[in-house]
Amino acid sequence: MSPFMVVFATIAAAILVCRLINFLRRSSSLPLPPGPKPWPVLGNFPHMGPVPHHSLAALARVHGPLMHLRLGFVDVVVAASASVAEQFLKIHDSNFSSRPPNAGAKYIAYNYQDLVFAPYGPRWRLLRKLTSVHLFSAKALDVFRHLREEEVGRLTRNLGSSEGKAVNLGQVLNVCTTNALARVMIGRRVFDDGNGGCDPRADEFKNMVVEVMVLAGVFNIGDFIPSLEWLDLQGVQAKMKKLHQRFDAFLSTIIEEHDSSSNNLLSILLSLKDAKDDDGNHLTHTEIKALLLNMFTAGTDTSSSTTEWAIAELIRNPRILTQVQQELDTVVGRDRTVKEEDLAHLPYLQAVIKETFRLHPSTPLSLPRVAAESCEIFGYHIPKGSTLLVNVWAIARDPKEWADPLEFRPERFLPGGEKADVDVKGNDFEVIPFGAGRRICAGLSLGLRMVQLLTATLAHSFDWELENGLNPEKMNMDEAYGLTLQRAEPLSVVPRPRLAPHVYSMNS
Repeated sequence: MSPFMVVFATIAAAILVCRLINFLRRSSSLPLPPGPKPWPVLGNFPHMGPVPHHSLAALARVHGPLMHLRLGFVDVVVAASASVAEQFLKIHDSNFSSRPPNAGAKYIAYNYQDLVFAPYGPRWRLLRKLTSVHLFSAKALDVFRHLREEEVGRLTRNLGSSEGKAVNLGQVLNVCTTNALARVMIGRRVFDDGNGGCDPRADEFKNMVVEVMVLAGVFNIGDFIPSLEWLDLQGVQAKMKKLHQRFDAFLSTIIEEHDSSSNNLLSILLSLKDAKDDDGNHLTHTEIKALLLNMFTAGTDTSSSTTEWAIAELIRNPRILTQVQQELDTVVGRDRTVKEEDLAHLPYLQAVIKETFRLHPSTPLSLPRVAAESCEIFGYHIPKGSTLLVNVWAIARDPKEWADPLEFRPERFLPGGEKADVDVKGNDFEVIPFGAGRRICAGLSLGLRMVQLLTATLAHSFDWELENGLNPEKMNMDEAYGLTLQRAEPLSVVPRPRLAPHVYSMNS
């Protein structure tokens, strides 16, 4: 049979399966949620657009905050309001605790053997427990606080020695966050920062992480029409396989060069490789690499990108930057840099961070979940096997929840503000940058501390100018879509030291 006939037969079979699914779906007495009319076979793929969280937000304004789509043969439900998100992530959380099949988990994340994409169950609970206890618990965060402060101190000194030259802020932030996390995870820094963080390996690593997020953010046709997976129509799977090889080589080198006598997460993981937990599970070599992959991808660029957005907003809003600096000068003074213990005494700074997470959530469209069983949400039928997407970006800009939602206004989170009691830790569904429920981001506590410390330090230690004297009002604030929210145009800025000179000394 010719390749053309194979493709034709595959598509014909796909159409028949699609019609059978539609027939079976009608058996429920409840209606499906509203949504745009799907195309044959492709379903609503044409409606997704180049920036899906924008397209889905626009569709929700027409069809409502609980929306049904069909992508290929897969039912997809989209939550685009706080009340709808709460139904899925709190009331029905146990039914939506696993991930649907996807190429990213298969080809990049060691075939679902990681923490992010592993099915909900004993293996996932083991990985979650290990990271919660040894990396993200309050005790672990306090034990390793000095490492984060040391890396942020290095960043401050490097920026202080830039001598009036513009720096790519996202680049140097990524070096800082990666080294801070690496020192906790594997006991050593992985990149040199030199004068301004120009290690070529760091650039390559950031590009790898961004590529992971871009590829993971693609709506891959093979995930939704399994019979067409072998064709790899978008070339996504081939790119994923190549990227996996690069990451695997990077992680294998880290494990091979690791000092087993050191006290860090990798040492603990390696020591547990042959020890069984209460359920009889033990870690495998592949699971250790998959866990490291999660930490290096999900725990580095998310924090650096969010901080980059925060500084961009402060530059665009000089009144707010001045107020942040006044608070920092009062609490910290100008003779030293910010410490983590200062953060609890900086309410305005914390409001700035919340507002940054609201307008620029690091994951604008939640990682997908899957319905283990059929259920009813607000009188609508949610079929078993449906993929759930929560439009975190749209929820945080919902005019029904937020006054002037597109305006950067930290005061809304302060006493007397509209959302004074709202936090970003997964309990208040109108702003859930880390998700909520069982599959909430494992690194929430670390990510929050890192963004707070970095933003406070950068705002306190420097005044900021845009490269070539660009007017802040003309700054490009466009988004580049991926799984994480990157800036379309990197922030190139000139740091002007504002603290006592000894703060920037290499001996400080």
